[in-house]
Amino acid sequence: MAKENVYSSLGESKKKFMSWQMRTILVTMIGYAIFYFVRKNFSVAMPGMTAEYGITNKSFGWIIFFGSITYGFSRFVNGYTVDRFKGRIVMALGLLLCALSNFAFGFGTNLSSLITGTEAGPDFISILILVMGITIILNQFFQGMGYPPCARILPHWIHPSELATKMSIWNCSHSIGAALAVVVCGYLLGSMGQDLSANAEVVSSIQTNLEANEVKDAANQALVYAAHYGAWKFCFYVPACLALVGAIGIFIGLRDEPKEVGLPDLPDTGLGGLKDGGMSAARRKRFESVMVWKNRWVWTFCVANLFVYVVRMGVLDWGPKFLTEARGLDIKSATWTTAAFEIAGIVGTLVAGWCTDKFFKGKGHRMCVVCMAGAALFMTTFALLPESAGITPIAATLVGAGFFIYGPQALIGIELGNQATKEASARANGIAGILGYLGSGLAGLLVGYIADIYGWTSVFYTIIVVAIIGMFILISMWKAPRDGYERAANIVYDDEK
Repeated sequence: MAKENVYSSLGESKKKFMSWQMRTILVTMIGYAIFYFVRKNFSVAMPGMTAEYGITNKSFGWIIFFGSITYGFSRFVNGYTVDRFKGRIVMALGLLLCALSNFAFGFGTNLSSLITGTEAGPDFISILILVMGITIILNQFFQGMGYPPCARILPHWIHPSELATKMSIWNCSHSIGAALAVVVCGYLLGSMGQDLSANAEVVSSIQTNLEANEVKDAANQALVYAAHYGAWKFCFYVPACLALVGAIGIFIGLRDEPKEVGLPDLPDTGLGGLKDGGMSAARRKRFESVMVWKNRWVWTFCVANLFVYVVRMGVLDWGPKFLTEARGLDIKSATWTTAAFEIAGIVGTLVAGWCTDKFFKGKGHRMCVVCMAGAALFMTTFALLPESAGITPIAATLVGAGFFIYGPQALIGIELGNQATKEASARANGIAGILGYLGSGLAGLLVGYIADIYGWTSVFYTIIVVAIIGMFILISMWKAPRDGYERAANIVYDDEK
């Protein structure tokens, strides 16, 4: 069936179906973008917390590691939850809880002072790191309630023949959210807070913290941070308010499946005996076993996802920090450069999705190979730039890396929806989430430790090696089919024998 005719069998329902399809894409895009707004704000706030409290890269690395593992676990758990509860309820509740945890993070210093009875010193810092860690872990668990509902809802509304193109458009949501987060939070860091630059004691304390963390141009940067003392807290308060509004919009605007608004299912997406014989627990278990747990292509994508996330999160989570510390950029330039990485990711995601359907006939794993090769090439170029390189070559190479690395990040989730089918998409993406955010957690630890022990140059080379390994894993599935619907139709259930 030609792509332009895939919805023709819907007859008079086609117009209403396409309207709901567009509504579903837009609402989930906006909602998921807001999830990133209350997630990537932490990355921008880290330099400010280092300046004011001397928190090290290792400490942040452990917080990122445990938060990432929690997020991956949450995505796996919620892959099952959305089968038992409506996805829109899970997604709206998750965003609401993220808002509350962000408010709590902003008040972390107050809680630490209450526990220790002081506002400075080793005990205060230790408790503050503990409070931050607990709050981030809770936030990351709630964050895991964002993607699984989308992974289940969207394949019910978008045909497999155009899933790569339309979900690539949808997948720009997190790049938009992350880019806006770093820009807005960067602005808040540079405009909010108390001006204590005339307080010699505060400036000296900040300079000591920056020097201890080997930050370049610590004396001048100390004056900048002192001029906006406490501004990092607004990086949590403002996004939290936005998340409250977003949670309401998701609950009102979404519907999980076409049948909830009186529409038929998508054509050519039958699930064989799973629905023909009723959705019994035994049949569902057999279906999941064949389509997820014993599906070679699902597992290859999931393993590749680990390497993709090490590269992506290694740059995104630490971007503002290594640009200020390794390249000597001011915080505003660093956040704008990191935002440009995200914006390039938006363009790269769209191009990857279009190329997948146009040139690779929906086989996104082939496009992933091209993208990983491109990401490795641009990260190599970035690593070879001299320390004296200006912001233009630095931004250009990171933009190139962002353009390529977001293709696999988007396509793996999309292709899992195709390989596992719409019925098991959330569960397959749950496994990918565990491995992906294990990669994200490893990126946090690797970058934190390697940066502190061997320097930022070694960090870049590590990311390059990881990208190359991921590319070869994806090459191993070059001959995989476009989707798993034929596999699903051929499943033999025990009660059919």
